[in-house]
Order: sequence, then structure tokens, then C-alpha cells
Amino acid sequence: MSQRRSAQWYAGTDRNAYIHRAWMRRGLPSDAFDGRPHIAIANTASDLTPCNRHLTEVAASVAQGVYAAGGIPLELPVVSLGETLVRPTAMLWRNMAAMATEEMLRANPVDGVVLLGGCDKTIPSLLMAAASVDLPALVVPGGPMLTGTFRGVPLGCGTDVWRLSEEVRAGTLSEEQFLRSESSMIRSRGHCNTMGTASTMAMVAEALGATIPGTAGTPAPDSRLLEGSHEAGRLAVEMVHADRRPSGLFTRASFLNAVVALAAVGGSTNAVVHLLAIAGRLGVELTQDDFDATGAGVPLLVDLQPAGRYLMEDLHRAGGLLAVLRQVEDLLDDEALTVTGRPLTSYLADAEIWDREVIRPRDEPLQASAGIVVLHGNLAPDGAVIKPAAATPALLHHRGRAVVFDSIEDLHARIDDPDLDVDADSVLVLRGCGPRGYPGMPEVANLPLPTKLLEAGVRDMVRICDGRMSGTAYGTVVLHVAPEAAAGGPLGLLRTGDVVVLDVAHRRLDVELTPDELASREPAPAMVEAFAAPRRGWEQLYVRTVMQADTGADLDFLVGSSGSEVSRESH
Repeated sequence: MSQRRSAQWYAGTDRNAYIHRAWMRRGLPSDAFDGRPHIAIANTASDLTPCNRHLTEVAASVAQGVYAAGGIPLELPVVSLGETLVRPTAMLWRNMAAMATEEMLRANPVDGVVLLGGCDKTIPSLLMAAASVDLPALVVPGGPMLTGTFRGVPLGCGTDVWRLSEEVRAGTLSEEQFLRSESSMIRSRGHCNTMGTASTMAMVAEALGATIPGTAGTPAPDSRLLEGSHEAGRLAVEMVHADRRPSGLFTRASFLNAVVALAAVGGSTNAVVHLLAIAGRLGVELTQDDFDATGAGVPLLVDLQPAGRYLMEDLHRAGGLLAVLRQVEDLLDDEALTVTGRPLTSYLADAEIWDREVIRPRDEPLQASAGIVVLHGNLAPDGAVIKPAAATPALLHHRGRAVVFDSIEDLHARIDDPDLDVDADSVLVLRGCGPRGYPGMPEVANLPLPTKLLEAGVRDMVRICDGRMSGTAYGTVVLHVAPEAAAGGPLGLLRTGDVVVLDVAHRRLDVELTPDELASREPAPAMVEAFAAPRRGWEQLYVRTVMQADTGADLDFLVGSSGSEVSRESH
């Protein structure tokens, strides 16, 4: 057996080894430094990340599993990002959280790590860190909340916020009733109970092979989550003994399996930028176009909000992700391994569908081809994405007059103006919201509809943005337009009144202007004035080094795995 990484701190009789051992003797057994694997528990629990508050209890179960398998568990609080609270957007700090976790894992005497995440950016940042440091690692997803009800109807966390708030603006729901629903929305611990980004990233992590198969989607209050957490602790020790690392597990085939899963469950568009970033850390060849080539023709099998009717608790009782994947097993690579050392497909033989309303069999899909589509054209030279499963079918081929907003503030100032020159056929365009522009690529692409159109009964319009939208959101929304306006993309040259053509079937997003007409234009001064221009700190570093959405919006100097080499000693 080769020497443990942690032994480079603890082994020997010199002064440095003495210091390392002595300061860690706070209840550890005397043989803790004699070759037992030291397992970090990277915990994103925080009172300010309410979806992850319960992860401290989960960490305790992981620690018991590590001890039971002969390892030494070491809880490591890491940067936690609360999607609903931090401003301007949690995405601004995803890369920072990944970098900080990576550096703490590399700097400390640990041999492996269990990653605890739930809220949207926590699982992506943890996986990016694990990919870069390349220590044996696995994910325990924190799980969705239980279903709450309002006026006898189940509430989808996030999705129903968008729906009910629009009804208030339309005058069909009172503000009093809207506010009354607030206490019903969040019934228990856990993240959003829709197929938003948090649920999606748990599903994607399992399809990627990063979790114990069958774990993702277990509700946060379910005792089986703690049982699975205990098993994850045991497995982490096994992974160290077997030297089972991200670089050997997460291959291109693994990522394409995740793309298939993303399509089959109707997952969040945010998974595109997260998977691209994780692959970039590993040096795995994965492009935005792979999501279309591999996923667009995959049938939508899960009837979950925002693309359907049900919620995560229903998906779990109906058979969970493994039951879904069994229906599309022929589309999966049967050699792609999981953290257990076994192929993902080896777990599918006994996966049954227990409710065919929630999980549809392959021959009765909700939609025959519903994966994320990648668009190109003179408005998106490097691509843009759309989620047909959450769109209005009649709008997937649309030609309309652009109504352009130069910033989020401009949108808020004018969207409810009764004199706004807009109709149901217009195309709403919001720009300056990409990685550099805001900065951080906020979830604003699902623009609110003009009040006067809501009052007339309109509930969807084509919307285009260089930002993102919440995974809980819905509508005919083109997002992640690249290059963004702040990076010189043609979206910055668009003017109100230009005719925009969306043609999803042919993967096109264009403005009816000649190349010469576009080239003759200057960026709108009001838009340029609104771009982010930070002078110091993280925002300044981010704006200067962030890449575009089509490559995952990571920082350019973080791409590529750098390994788990030990930091230089300073004693």
C-alpha cells in the first residue's frame, strides 16, 4: 500500500510531524495517525443558505460511516451560497466557492472527501473543486423539501412563485392571498421541490456517477437520506483504499450520460453551464453543442414542474432517477463508472416505475424530443439555449418585432408602462446580463410580461437574454446568448423594432439584418453605461477573467485539473 497523502503531515518523529499530530489530538484515537484514511466532509450548511441548514445532521451520519469503515472523519465548512438571498446572484461566486474548496482540500491533510450540497450552486462548486484537486470524492445531495399546499393545491417551490406573482400583476389574485401562500411554500427542510437547478444537479450528479446510485432525490426529511449518508462515509474510505478519483471516473461518456438524464427529467438549463465547467476542470471534451446532439432527441419522461404537474416527493415515490434511466438505458454508455466502482447501468435492472403518471414509460413520453436545444445565428454566433419542455409549442417558430431593454433596471422601469409599444407577438430582449455584464449572469432571462398584456390574457412571449433563468422557471425563453452583449456580442447591436426570428426546429436565432447593417452599428450607449465596472475585489477579478456561457462561465485560469499535490510546508 502506498503511503497515505495525510501521512505527509503526520508520519515521522520530527518537529513538523509532532506539531501536526499534537494539534489534532482533540479526542482522536491514538492510531488516527497510523495510516487510517482521513476523510474531509465538505459541508455547505449555513443559516444563510436555508436549503442546506440540515446538512450538519447529514454530516454527522457521514462521520459515523467513515468511523465504521476505519477512517477519520473531519468536518470542513466550505463556502455556501444561498440562492434566494445573496445579491446580485449566487452565480457570481460559484467559481470562488469552487476555488476556495479546492484550495482547502489541497492545503489540508485529507485523503478523500464527501461533498455535501443542496442549493443550486453548492453541488456544482463542490464538483468543480473535487475535479480540480482530484482526491477520491463523492456527493451526498441534501434532498428536496416535502410538498406544501395552499388552498388544497400542491405548491411547487419557485415555479408557483413565478406563476402566482404574475397572477397578482394580472389582477386575478389578490396580494393578500399571494402573501398568505408564502408560509405554505416551504413546508420542511430541503431545497426546491420542483425540477429546478438544485434537484437537477442532484440528478445530474448521480447520472455522472458522483453519488451512490439511488441517492439523488431522497427528500431531505426522509430518514433514508441519513442511511445513505452513513453509507457514503463508508464508501469514501473504500474509495481511498481503491484510489478511485474523479479523473478516472468522470469521462466524456459519463458526461453524456448526464446529458441524457438531464433531458429525460426535464432538468434546468443551468446544468449546461455547470456540466461544462466541471468537464473543463477535468480536461474532458464537452461542448455546448453536445447537449443538443446527445440530449435534444431524448424523450421527456418525468411529469414534474416546471415542465409538468408533479413534484420531487412524487418522483421519489414513483421510482426515482434509476427508474427513469432504465427507460432510456439504450442511450447510456454501459462502461461509465460510478463512485462505487460499478457502471451506472448495472443499477438499472431492478428499477421499476411505481406511478406511471409521474414517470412515463418510454413508449408513452410527455414529449418525444424535449432535451435542451442549442441555437446559432447572427444573434448568437457562439450559441444560445432554449428548453422546449418548458416553452409554448406555438412560439417555438416565431417572427416578431424586438422590444429591447438595456439593463435589468431599464426593464423594471418600463415593463409596466401602459405606453410601452409592445404586443403579444413582440420579442422581449434583455441584455447586459451575461457573465461580465451584470456581473455573474443572473437568473433574469424569464422576463416578467408587460402588465397590459397579462391583463389581456397573455401568459407567454418569446424572450431573449444573455443571462440565465431559474430552473424552476418556465416559458419560451432563449438564454445564455453568447457572446454576451458586454463581450461584444451582436445582442448589443439590436434595436427596438428589429425583426427577430426564432426557429427551434432549425436551431436558429437571427435578426433580419444583413452583415453590413449589423457591422455598421455601435453598441447602445445606455447599455454600455449599465455594464458592471468593478474596481476591486472578487468582482474585478471575475469580470477580468470569466469566460462565456458556452464554455461554462469558469475563470480562464481555473480550467484544467491541477491534482492533489501537497502545498509547501511553512514550519
